[in-house]
Amino acid sequence: MAVDALDAKILRLLLEQPRTSVREYARVLGVARGTLQARLDRLEREGVITGTGPRLSAAALGHPVLAFVHIEVTQGHLDTVAEALADVPEIIEAFSITGGGDLMARVVARDAGHLEDVIQVLVQTPGVVRTRTEMVLRERVPYRVLPLVDAVGRAARRGA
Repeated sequence: MAVDALDAKILRLLLEQPRTSVREYARVLGVARGTLQARLDRLEREGVITGTGPRLSAAALGHPVLAFVHIEVTQGHLDTVAEALADVPEIIEAFSITGGGDLMARVVARDAGHLEDVIQVLVQTPGVVRTRTEMVLRERVPYRVLPLVDAVGRAARRGA
């Protein structure tokens, strides 16, 4: 799916002003409300916009410890282990990866002891061979996509 310069402007506004109305977005961009709504619908349908809910802080929810857990899985058990990970509420993301392990999970916990409890749940999951945990000390670059949107918009304006 190609994102053009107007799409990039729309995405930037959505990221910068997420609680603004479609009518206000259209006014700011100088396009018809119907045009803007059609663009939003297409961006959602094509998977560019994947959600509109609030981003929540795990730390503010009482889980300030963040770790990345690499999980090595017995061959042929990747799907069943991934399904088991989905049942652990402290696992907020999990990815299939290459390199040192088969899966990588983003795990939050109340404290180091709670993190150990979560890791023990993982280790006892059928199909898990071993885990390796890396605790986060400090977030240096928070999750963001605005710089990427800006780069895509610049490329679209250049015709790249």
